[in-house]
Amino acid sequence: MASITMRNLVKNYGNVTVIPGLDLEIADEEFIVLVGPSGCGKSTLLRVLAGLEAIDGGDLMIGDRRVNELPAAKRDIAMVFQDYALYPHMTVRQNMAFALEMRGLSAAEIAPRIEEAAKLLDIQPYLDRRPKALSGGQRQRVAMGRAIVRDPQVFLFDEPLSNLDAKLRGQVRAEIKTLSKKLRTTMVFVTHDQIEAMTMADRIVVMKAGIIQQVGTPEEVYENPANLFVASFIGSPSMNFLPVEVQADQLRLVDGSLLPTTLMAGQAAGHKSLTLGIRPEHFEVVGEGQGIAADIRLVEPLGSDTLVHAFAAGQEVIARVSPDLRPVTGQRLWLSPASGKAHLFDPETEVRIDGTGKVN
Repeated sequence: MASITMRNLVKNYGNVTVIPGLDLEIADEEFIVLVGPSGCGKSTLLRVLAGLEAIDGGDLMIGDRRVNELPAAKRDIAMVFQDYALYPHMTVRQNMAFALEMRGLSAAEIAPRIEEAAKLLDIQPYLDRRPKALSGGQRQRVAMGRAIVRDPQVFLFDEPLSNLDAKLRGQVRAEIKTLSKKLRTTMVFVTHDQIEAMTMADRIVVMKAGIIQQVGTPEEVYENPANLFVASFIGSPSMNFLPVEVQADQLRLVDGSLLPTTLMAGQAAGHKSLTLGIRPEHFEVVGEGQGIAADIRLVEPLGSDTLVHAFAAGQEVIARVSPDLRPVTGQRLWLSPASGKAHLFDPETEVRIDGTGKVN
């Protein structure tokens, strides 16, 4: 087990800077999820941690060791890949034993490690099968078992659920989270799926263009996004954004309607125009003329709730409403932000403004 420290970490590919100086502290036994869109640098950062990519600047510490020049084989890290990377001609048992054999461990030392990992992952019945005889979820468990038997200081996961169907993805996701609590080992998990990030992480690291946008618990990142990018990326469906103007300490939408002044008390100070952010579940349906007029163009019943796609104040918005409302296409709803649940962003800097009128 070990902590990870990155100080002004830089990674270049030729003249292109992919990570332009990154600082991050990961605590011992912490489950960190790196999340962001394709090309944001999260997988590159994981490969740098693993020693598969050279560092072009800064410092990388694993525990109390500086590992900038240390080869991958000596970093005591185990990595689980997206494509499982199992040897097709070997049995499950042989796949799990291979790395230990290369390290010179005896058969007597290897056997109990395999049995323990197989029991932990519920793959004991498959130890003598080859990968082609396994399902996708079983293969991913074998890939995790191969990492577990090495007893590393740090586990790295590079989008390991991407090849699984939706139901299996949810199952394996829960298994990895449970596994992290049992093993009590530092884990760094890369994904572009914000739902995976929200459900698995102790802390989420949101990245864009190689730069960390926000670090925090899933609740912190969801409830208090640092900027427009984080607000739009975290949450499904995405947060709604509406341009507003500040007039005499009131907020007015482009259609001329006013929002309750008490909702944004103090936040609008010193600004003439802002961006209002509201999550779909934070819209309340109110009486006619009491909120934002929203004309429904599409209804998505989800069983436990219903998503309403509508045009409001010149923008398309999504509201999550009770299925008992039974909204229909063409209907007009009046929506109001729930008290204390809306956000304001500076349209120029894109940062969120807190209740004192200051940016974060």
